[in-house]
Amino acid sequence: MKIVGLTGGIGSGKTTVAKMFQELGVPLYIADDRAKVLMNTSKIIRRKLIHLFGEEAYKDNELNRPFLASKIFENANLLKQMNAIVHPKVGADFLRWKEKQTAVYVLKEAAIIFENNMASQYDLIITVVADLDQRIARVINRDNTTEAKVLAIVNNQLSDDEKAKQSDFVIINHDLEQTKVQVLKIHQQLLKTIDKK
Repeated sequence: MKIVGLTGGIGSGKTTVAKMFQELGVPLYIADDRAKVLMNTSKIIRRKLIHLFGEEAYKDNELNRPFLASKIFENANLLKQMNAIVHPKVGADFLRWKEKQTAVYVLKEAAIIFENNMASQYDLIITVVADLDQRIARVINRDNTTEAKVLAIVNNQLSDDEKAKQSDFVIINHDLEQTKVQVLKIHQQLLKTIDKK
């Protein structure tokens, strides 16, 4: 079974694309969603995050997301330390999940594959790209945030060009119908190439 990574910058439409693959029968693991669950359920993560950020990291027994976001917003070092706590647990959770799958390949959606030097954990990587203006508008609309906050996240991620250079496939996500066509084409290519190996 092959592990196919799906990545892209904030607002590129990774999750929309991931769900298109899921509709084709591909098992889908969304790393960010699982990270949110684990940050609330893992006692080890909780203890380490409280050690890193203080008691305010959790409020009413739930992860205090606005507080954490405000802390890591302009502090790349804190973000790095938080990722070092959460990512290994997500990685182990993914491997347990993968063992239960029976498909030819599984799709793992993760925002910062290249930024965290994790490309070697995947057999193939797909990057989703979109115009910056479109990405900013999507995130402002989705998260009720500001352009400045979106740009701060964009600036912490590699550019689309950098990601595309390191990827096996690139999906240009401007128009949903066109995106679906690209997804189907890549899915068929993956089935063919994996079958031959």
